[in-house]
Amino acid sequence: MPQANNDQMLHLLCDTVVSMVRRDGPDLSARQLAVFLTCYLRDGAHTVRGLASELKVSKPAITRALDRLGELDLARRKVDPLDRRSVLVQRTLKGSSFLREMRAVMAEASGTRPARAERASASVERITRRAG
Repeated sequence: MPQANNDQMLHLLCDTVVSMVRRDGPDLSARQLAVFLTCYLRDGAHTVRGLASELKVSKPAITRALDRLGELDLARRKVDPLDRRSVLVQRTLKGSSFLREMRAVMAEASGTRPARAERASASVERITRRAG
């Protein structure tokens, strides 16, 4: 049963990513998406150093991802006023809107997944009955 659940999650991920790619909007790499989602779904202040540590990638990799997110206005960087050596990552209105879109796409994908699975299961059952 755990394998079936894992497969469902993979199908949900696939359906969500395919839907996002088809939409007219930002096209993020896996790393950019990981940085974006970490900043938007996990509470607290996020820094380049902290993101690098949490995602177990280099600080330059986080910087490149944030460069792209900044170009798309999905996140912005600001020098930490309490520690000028540290850079804080801030959410944006456009980023919050993008997250809402992702949630809607994922909800739609998860809503259609069971119906598709049921249809596929019914088809397999009919074919099996005919063959047997």
